[in-house]
Amino acid sequence: MKLDVEVVSEEILKPSSPTPDRLRRYRLSFLDQLTPLLYNHLVYFYPKICDTEANKITILDRLKHSMSNALTYFYPLAGRMMEDRLSIDCNDEGIPFVEVRVKCKLSDATNNVVPKELNILLPFEIHGHKEILLGIQFNVFDCGGIGIGVCVSHKISDALSFFTFVNMWAGIAHGETKLIARSFESATLFPPRDLSGYTPIISQLKKEHVLTKRFVFGATKVEEIRRKYAENCNQTCPTRVEALSAFIWERLVTAISVSSRPNTVCIISHLVNIRARTEPPLPISSFGNLYSFAIIIPSVNSNTVTQMRDSIKTVNKEYVKKLQDGFNHYDKYKEIITRYGGKCEIVPLGFTSLCRFPLYEADFGWGKPIWAASGDREIKNTTVFMDAVNGDGIEAWVTLDEEEMKKFDTDEELLAYVNAPKGL
Repeated sequence: MKLDVEVVSEEILKPSSPTPDRLRRYRLSFLDQLTPLLYNHLVYFYPKICDTEANKITILDRLKHSMSNALTYFYPLAGRMMEDRLSIDCNDEGIPFVEVRVKCKLSDATNNVVPKELNILLPFEIHGHKEILLGIQFNVFDCGGIGIGVCVSHKISDALSFFTFVNMWAGIAHGETKLIARSFESATLFPPRDLSGYTPIISQLKKEHVLTKRFVFGATKVEEIRRKYAENCNQTCPTRVEALSAFIWERLVTAISVSSRPNTVCIISHLVNIRARTEPPLPISSFGNLYSFAIIIPSVNSNTVTQMRDSIKTVNKEYVKKLQDGFNHYDKYKEIITRYGGKCEIVPLGFTSLCRFPLYEADFGWGKPIWAASGDREIKNTTVFMDAVNGDGIEAWVTLDEEEMKKFDTDEELLAYVNAPKGL
C-alpha cells in the first residue's frame, strides 16, 4: 500500500546535560573507518496508544524527555561527523525528531507490507545525510497506532549497537533506573589507520534498480529446510540461519540460471559479531562496528552449509588479532575480484542475521512492539534475517535487482516454503 504522510512538526533534541570536555572528540575505530556511510534502521509499531490528542502529547513528551536523557549516555550520537570522517565532534548539537501524520490505519501498513513504502516512516533516506548520526520519526496513524522510525549511522554503530541504544532509550522512558554503563572503547581496541585513498563503498548499490521483498518462513518450514541440508551433508543439523542462507542462495542461482552462464563466480558472505571472539571477550553493550565477514566461494564439490560453517569458524580470536593489527577485511573481496573480475561475472550474496538479537524489547511504557520492520535496504544482493514477532519462524528481507527479483519471487520451490502473505 502506498503511504500518504504529512509532516506535523520538526525539532532538534539535545542531551539533557552537556558532554564533558574530555569526551568532546570521539575517534572512529579502524572498523568504523572501513564501514560505508549509511543508516541502520527499523520502524517499531505500537497499536492504539495515540487515540486522543491528550495521549499523543503525553507520549511525545515521554519520548522526547527520555531521548534527551539517553543522549547523555550515547553522547556521540548527538554530535556531528567531522569532514575528515575520522572522528565525531561531540558538540551536543542534537538529533532531528520529526512528527508525521500517516493517512491510513496501522494495519494497512503491516498487513500489506511494501518495504519501499516503509522507508517513508524513517527520518532520513538510508543513504542520505552524512554528518548527522541519529534521527527519529514519530509516525501517528489514523487509528491511533504509532510507528517509531529510527536511523542510526552505520559509520559508528553495528546492529547490536543499534539495539543497545534503542532499548536503553526505551528503558529510560518506562522508568528503568538500573542502567548498564556503555563501553565506547572500539578505537582503543581497533586503532584508526591511515587509509588515504580508500573509500568504503558498497559496489552493489544501485538504488534505482533494486527491490526489497519480505519472505516469511514459518517455524515448521524452517525445520524442514534444516533437515534437508543436514541429510545432504551428513552432519549435525545446521542452524536456522545456515540452512536458510544455503536455501536462499540455491533458489537465487537457480532462478537467475547461473549454471547456464559460463565464467560466473558466486560469493556468499555472512556478517559475524566479533565481541565474543576478542581476547578477552567484549560485553554485548560495547558500542561501535564490532563485526567482520565470513566469505566463501560455493563449490559444486562441497556442501554449502559445511563451507559456510567452516568459514564462520575462521573468524576467531586469531583473526580478530589480525584486525587489530590493521588487516582490512574488505581485502578478501578485492582478492576475489582481482583473481576473477577480469574474466568472470561475479554474483555476490550477503547475509546479515538479527535473529536472537533483542529486536522486540523496546517497551517505552506501553508494551512491546507488535512488529519491528526493516524496509527497502537499497543494497543489491543482500538478505537480512529477523525473528518473526510471534516466535514462529524467520523473516527474510531480500534485496535484488528488480529483474532478478521477478524470477526469484516466482521460484516454485521457494514459494513452497514461504508463508502466504497475510497480516501480523
